[in-house]
Formats: sequence, C-alpha cells, structure tokens
Amino acid sequence: MHNAGSGREGEARAAAALERKGMSIIARNVRYRRGEIDLVALDGEVVVFVEVKAWSRYGIEDLQTKIDKKKQCRIIETAKYFLASHREYNCMAVRFDVVFIAPDAITHLTSAFTE
Repeated sequence: MHNAGSGREGEARAAAALERKGMSIIARNVRYRRGEIDLVALDGEVVVFVEVKAWSRYGIEDLQTKIDKKKQCRIIETAKYFLASHREYNCMAVRFDVVFIAPDAITHLTSAFTE
C-alpha cells in the first residue's frame, strides 16, 4: 500500500475503524496551503485530526520518521485553518491522532502528538 489508490483505501479503512469506535467522521482530505489532514472526526466533545499511514513495507516503528516535527506543524496549521472555517467546533477540545494501516492490522494511536 503506497500509491494514491491505496492511500484512499487506507483512509476508508481508518474511517470505518474510527466509526466502529463510536467516532463520527466530519471531513476528509482537508487541504490548506502546504498541509493536508486525512480525516477529521468527533470523539464525543473532542475534534480529532487524524493522519492515516497505510504501508505494506514499513512498520509502526517508522512512524516517527515519517510524521516528523515538520509534518506535525503542517497538520497543526491545517487544523487551525479548519477550525477557523468551521467555527461550530471552536469551543471543543482538540486532539491529533494517527491511524496506522498494515496489511493485517489497524492501529489507532490517540494523542500521537500535540501542538
């Protein structure tokens, strides 16, 4: 899983896994300037910005190098844009999660990073 089609498939699998946990997906592929957020969800009273990584050749231990500080900053900047554009979520807590999609497992890392 490493091309755009597989990325969309991974995002769909991640969204389904989050929905099974009771979360509601409110946006997909939010783009702003140089950043993108794969999924935006509601987990109770928390707005969750989700980065999805779907890989077949890399392991979960590689996430730290793939979602480095630069990538985190782009996600955070895009999250701020989303919140400015959707004021109905401004009073809610915010969280940044990562969903790792491997060929045989889905791992949801809550609060994977913070601003």
